[in-house]
Amino acid sequence: MKTKIYARKITPVIILLSLLGLTMAGCGSKESSEIVPLPIPEPIVVIEEPEPDLEEPGPEILAFSDENMLNGVPIIGVREVKDGLFQSYLTGAWKDEAVAKRRPMALVMPNNSAALPKYGISRADIIFEAPVEGRITRLVAFFEDYDDLSHLGPARSARDYFVYEAIGKRALFAHWGLAVPYSADLINGEKVDNISMTLSGIQRGADEAFRRIPRSGYSLEYTGYLDIEGYKKAIDRLGYSPDYPSDFVPQFIFAAEGTRVLYDDYPEATIIRPGGTSSNSGGYGNAKASFEYNEDENIYYRFQFNGRHIDEMNNEQLAVSNIVLQYAHGEVRDANDYLAFGVHGEGKAEVFTSGRVIPATWRRFGGDHTPAKFYDENDNEIIFNQGKTWICLIWNTYDEFVEYE
Repeated sequence: MKTKIYARKITPVIILLSLLGLTMAGCGSKESSEIVPLPIPEPIVVIEEPEPDLEEPGPEILAFSDENMLNGVPIIGVREVKDGLFQSYLTGAWKDEAVAKRRPMALVMPNNSAALPKYGISRADIIFEAPVEGRITRLVAFFEDYDDLSHLGPARSARDYFVYEAIGKRALFAHWGLAVPYSADLINGEKVDNISMTLSGIQRGADEAFRRIPRSGYSLEYTGYLDIEGYKKAIDRLGYSPDYPSDFVPQFIFAAEGTRVLYDDYPEATIIRPGGTSSNSGGYGNAKASFEYNEDENIYYRFQFNGRHIDEMNNEQLAVSNIVLQYAHGEVRDANDYLAFGVHGEGKAEVFTSGRVIPATWRRFGGDHTPAKFYDENDNEIIFNQGKTWICLIWNTYDEFVEYE
């Protein structure tokens, strides 16, 4: 991959503030350049004092043990239930214990313009986006909070690399349709607990979890939705365990409550274009997808198809705290343009948080039931800021089109 290497004098700084009586430590377009070994930046850490909430006080911040520190940064290490709350494995946020400890739903959703907008997607805690045939992208949205909703969708068909993403997060994989030659054996096997509309190739259907919702002007394929109550009934009927197993491995390490990692010695990157602005067939070029960082809110807003990426349910623009570009080998499988991606092993990545870009490596060597993890140039696992994360799987053939500034 062609990458700009930034040579900067690095001055590590750790800002320490008192929190609740506890003292805690706590770009442009890509272009060719000779790679020169650089010193490794240290993150800047800000311990932020939260606004008091007199009506509903939040959980007490516990003192940090060695297990709750990483490279001098306070992290969520050992999780404990506090006043019925537990810190989410997907975002780090405090949530009801029953919600944060149950396995998430992984729902395949379309992202081509003919299917938009999607209903309920702003509730997703993690979004995994990847190219599919036709050189468009499709999403796998991971949800924890959905009990107050009636439905989510539209739901779309599975690809094997979507299934592997769900398996790694130990999620329940929900979809309507599949690429039979490349996904059926995996979905019907024992590695994934699937919530599937019964179609050709599906041996373990869950039709009660889906329904049609008429949409004037939309083709039939974009009217199939996941029904929340039916989804819950399907889990019970199929005998799937609702909770994380004992060998579950979280994908991310999050900064601790009241801590934000600034990474100020890394290059700024406030606009990210996974497909660039030039015409290309890497998937993201079709949607003209981009993210724009809002410094006041410390989040990245998502844009595509020359406008905001919004949720039909509430007209909210999608926004996340972290973005990952995960580069992988890809190839065309057949005349139908079905694609294959190498989502095991290792590869290049870039992690965006706090308006900065961290050159990274992703690794997935622990088998299907462990997720990809992300490491900096010094081989330390990257600490993510609390909040939602968007992962873009980038076909490495099209890495030259990726831009950020």
